[in-house]
Amino acid sequence: MITTSLFAGFFLACNAQRKTLVPGDPVPSFSLKDQNDSLFNISDYIGKKILVIYFYPKDESPVCTREACSFRDSYSDFTHAGAMVVGVNSASVESHKHFQLNHQLPFTLLSDPGNKVLKLFGVKSRFMISGRETFVIDKSGKIRFTYNSFTNGPAHEAEALKFIKTLEN
Repeated sequence: MITTSLFAGFFLACNAQRKTLVPGDPVPSFSLKDQNDSLFNISDYIGKKILVIYFYPKDESPVCTREACSFRDSYSDFTHAGAMVVGVNSASVESHKHFQLNHQLPFTLLSDPGNKVLKLFGVKSRFMISGRETFVIDKSGKIRFTYNSFTNGPAHEAEALKFIKTLEN
C-alpha cells in the first residue's frame, strides 16, 4: 500500500510539473544558446515582438524539415506582422547551424539540452520522441495561442500565422 501511494504521489508530482502552458499563462523565463552559439534570453524580446516559439523533435527529419521550411517560406509574413520565429529542440548548436544553412532558415534555432525549456512549457513526448507544439506569445509576455499536431509539421506555421493576423499590433 505504501509503495502504491508513493508511486501515485510521484506520478501526480511529475504531471503537475509538466502542465502544458495554455493561453493566458505567462511565458517562462529562459536562456538558451542559438545556432550561432549566442545566448538568447527571452526577456530581451518581451515587449518588443510577438514571439512564435515552436518545439520540434529533430533537425533534418522529414516532418521537422517540412515544418521549418514552412516557417521559412512565410518568414516575411511573420516579420511583417511584428513576429519573431524561434525553433527549439535538444539538438546541439552545431546541429542547428547545419540545419539552418542546409535549408536557408532565416530564424533563430535554440539548443535545449536535456529538454529543460520544453519541460517548462509542458510539451509532451509522443512515442518516446520529444513533442511538437507551437506557442504564440504576445508583447506582454502572455501565451495567446497554442497549436499541437505531432504529424503535421507544416500546419504549425499556417495556424500560428492565421492567429497572428487576428491580433492588433
